[in-house]
Amino acid sequence: MGMTEDLAEELATEAIKYIEFTGDEEIISVLSKTLGTSSQTAEEAFMTAIRVRRANSTARALLARKMKMAQAELDKKMKAFDTDHKR
Repeated sequence: MGMTEDLAEELATEAIKYIEFTGDEEIISVLSKTLGTSSQTAEEAFMTAIRVRRANSTARALLARKMKMAQAELDKKMKAFDTDHKR
């Protein structure tokens, strides 16, 4: 990655940590506007990094839920199998 993307990734990571700590979603707009006043490229890279990180986080949470559901279903089937074969 180039310098712009590297800096945007770093800032996005810190911003998301800040949001997780404070719940203040407005920080994204504030940082984006601040970047945009001097560099539209930096602003766009930052917003892209935020969107990508959030999309990834959402997808990982979905996958974790699906895995948990699949494990529960497998456990249920194994329990039924064990019960049927103990007779």
